[in-house]
Amino acid sequence: MNPTTLPLVRILVGVVVERSKADSPWVDFVWRGVAVLPDEPDTKPWTVLREEDGTTLFYAGSATVDLYPSETARYRDNLASRSPGIWIVLAPADGAWPYSVAAATADPAEGEAFTEAGANLVEAVAMPEMLREAIESFITEHHVEREFFKRERRRTDPEALARRQHEGGHE
Repeated sequence: MNPTTLPLVRILVGVVVERSKADSPWVDFVWRGVAVLPDEPDTKPWTVLREEDGTTLFYAGSATVDLYPSETARYRDNLASRSPGIWIVLAPADGAWPYSVAAATADPAEGEAFTEAGANLVEAVAMPEMLREAIESFITEHHVEREFFKRERRRTDPEALARRQHEGGHE
């Protein structure tokens, strides 16, 4: 994500979250993002989708997958991987639900960056086919191959590294 530019394409997705009973004396539940829906459903956030054996699936809300021309190489690498993904980011929230949908991204580096805020829950989930096709089209239209330039290192000046003697000949 580049905060100085606006995305050229924004794709709305719905986020599905799973809550499982924890086998722990410290927490009651374990939460994780499990899927993105290829559109925003006409459902209120935190609607129960399914309950089964101590596990509940919720529609948690919507997010946009923003696409930037400067990140097409990362999207391309994501699509070329064995299992292309969308990273779901859930941020701690005050209120009735412990998390809110903070973001969804197709950029693996951005997904990883969201893990730096230790309280966020970040999960890579399978990319829906509709999203994959839209991202492929975006790459085809906007990708520009950038040549890698290796910087030339400056030569070391051995005189600059030599120990300098203080006045009087003592180090």
